[in-house]
Amino acid sequence: MSGEFSDFTDFSDFDEANPIRIAIFGVGLIGGSLALCFKGKPGVHVVGHSINAASTEKYVALGVVDSATTSLAEAAQDADFIFLCVPVGRLEEYVDELSKLPLKRGCIISDVGSTKASVVHHADKLGLRGAVFIGGHPMAGSERSGVEAASYYLLENAYYVLTPTAETPPEYVGKLERLLKHTRAHIVKTDAVQHDDIVGAISHLPHIVAVALVNQIAGYNESNELYMRLAAGGFRDITRIASSDPVIWRDILLNNRDVMLKLVRDWQGEMERFAALLEREDGEGIAEQFRSAGVFRSQLPERRKGMITSLFECYVDVPDHPGIIGKIATELGQAKINLSNLQIIESREDVPGIMRLSFKQADDLDRATALLKSLNYDVHM
Repeated sequence: MSGEFSDFTDFSDFDEANPIRIAIFGVGLIGGSLALCFKGKPGVHVVGHSINAASTEKYVALGVVDSATTSLAEAAQDADFIFLCVPVGRLEEYVDELSKLPLKRGCIISDVGSTKASVVHHADKLGLRGAVFIGGHPMAGSERSGVEAASYYLLENAYYVLTPTAETPPEYVGKLERLLKHTRAHIVKTDAVQHDDIVGAISHLPHIVAVALVNQIAGYNESNELYMRLAAGGFRDITRIASSDPVIWRDILLNNRDVMLKLVRDWQGEMERFAALLEREDGEGIAEQFRSAGVFRSQLPERRKGMITSLFECYVDVPDHPGIIGKIATELGQAKINLSNLQIIESREDVPGIMRLSFKQADDLDRATALLKSLNYDVHM
């Protein structure tokens, strides 16, 4: 297949004799989820790439892609779209390799990294022999990783940010947008620098804060193990992102270094202001901090997918009766409600047990809550 492909609004514009070819480098959680959104549509062939032969075999065996290869050149050959779903620290390396290949004229290359300015600048400076690079960032994730965690629904209702430059031909942006409609994500366009500023603040900074907070408590725990014992429940929940992959976050933070340095210094300023309020014993000032934060937080969209995975949980008061846990799990299963985790927080003879139920989707939480209440269980959010 040669030449530039024609404009389209739906996969039905193509047929088996003249398919479009979508190459995905790095078929993990995000890459695999993209593949599942495209695969099986009429006139589309999805090829996956990995340097590991066992991984390529797995991609095909799981039905995530139509074919897979360990050859970068073979995967990119005649591709209409290429998605780079590799770690941020390797994006520029892949762009370098693609720039050396005779890519199909009009090929659109995009990535899914959570930092954009560096890779967009690198691709723009390098040139791609008639191909067009458009930075991309699907703002969705999961606490699971790998191709086994890929889902057709992962990107649904999430924000998907595109970062074209002023020189990017609008028709190519339109082609990529129309393709990405099949993810059912909400497309947002902005420039790469603004993207990195905003995502640094709402995602990268919280990860740093969580890691620093956990390490601070871990330091106290070295001399008093009661810190760890009492840090269950809420503390564990609000700091769960501190358990994120160290290598991935090393690369992200170093890649977004200048932005993060400013944000960390701004955060230090916020902490200094709180310290000053405490030093002055300014109770009204402290209360105002909580009030203003509450006002802004109340305006945030609820149940919108984002980079930091949402928790969909409820708490159920349960009597200390044999078989009660199995009974609740069975009721949820019979209603086809997908329960992702179950934890008994407390169960003693003198008080009701407290069961925490976790779900992957808001809809599952809503249905479970309604069902359990109808069965006369006390349910708390």
